[in-house]
Amino acid sequence: MQKQRVLLLSEGFGAGHTQAAYALSSSLRKVSPHVQTKVLELGSFLNPRMAPLIITAYKKTLSSQPRLVRMMYRSNYKKSLNRLTTLALHRIFYTHTTELIRQIHPNVIVCTHPIPSAVISRMKRLGLDVPLCTVITDYDAHGTWVSREVDCYLVSTSQVKDRLLERGVDESKIRITGIPVHPSFWERHHSKEDIRARFGLTGMPTVLVMGGGWGFMKDEAVNTLLASYREQIQLIFCFGSNKKSLQKMQEDPRFDHPNIHLMGFTKEIDKLMEVSDLLITKPGGMTCSEGLAKGIPMLFHKPLPGQEEENSQYFASQGWGTPITGLEVITDWVTQLTEHYDEVQKKRQQVIEQINCYHPMQSAQAIIDLLEQKERAVH
Repeated sequence: MQKQRVLLLSEGFGAGHTQAAYALSSSLRKVSPHVQTKVLELGSFLNPRMAPLIITAYKKTLSSQPRLVRMMYRSNYKKSLNRLTTLALHRIFYTHTTELIRQIHPNVIVCTHPIPSAVISRMKRLGLDVPLCTVITDYDAHGTWVSREVDCYLVSTSQVKDRLLERGVDESKIRITGIPVHPSFWERHHSKEDIRARFGLTGMPTVLVMGGGWGFMKDEAVNTLLASYREQIQLIFCFGSNKKSLQKMQEDPRFDHPNIHLMGFTKEIDKLMEVSDLLITKPGGMTCSEGLAKGIPMLFHKPLPGQEEENSQYFASQGWGTPITGLEVITDWVTQLTEHYDEVQKKRQQVIEQINCYHPMQSAQAIIDLLEQKERAVH
């Protein structure tokens, strides 16, 4: 097999889409030495001045007007992007994206966000002859993911497959692969003792608190309750890119304690999950999938409207996560960690055994299959 080029396109509306693209990139190189990959956030790459402004506005809307976001998500749930929207995206991106594809000359284009998928779909309608694979990075399928020009959909569950079938997608185009997570979340090379030593942690029951890539975790009541247990459990707060919240907590004497660890952005979440016993998080599709790979029990904090609500409901239905419906949920879990620790560990191992039927490289293999299909068609 000759060297094959895979272009992976994402957008910066939440960190999970781009993480999925990088996870796929790593997995592809593990599966085949003949694959070269390139990951780009399309909007940020083509318009580095405008993209941050749009993403900031989106974040503010999510945090300040969740009801509006939920209403928009629901009202357009079954709809693909309309002609006016796709035409606007086409005019914004077409010329530059055409030049990008001409330079990279990919054998397959993989999209982990609906916007680049819509852009490439329209280009295919106008004559672009490159297979398009769309990776749905949540446990639900909003209509904006759907386009008849997509050659292959990689989805998380049979339920998501059913959603696509309801929208008229041909079954032959859909593969259930799970959401791609970085191989480091499946590999268990490091001993827990080594990881704890690396981060200055002890071996006591540990709770990892994450606010997503944007660091939305700012619930005063939850954080105060967690801090009140600092003598009984170890707490790791990861703030992602939210430097203001990190600094605010660093200056708060309640969180100045040997058993409380405050962190900003890190690429070693896999190691922190490995040595933690409970994850409190926003239920983004990527974070949920990473937590599942580690078998860690999860508590879901105030899901953002739309996809996160669907993710939370799915994981709760499978027994892999629990929504925080009140502070008593956290209190109950602290009791389990401090009084029934062995039972918590036993259940975690059962989850890992339950999901062992899912091979972490399935998404990458599906793309390799697409490459091979195209190569056979050429020859």
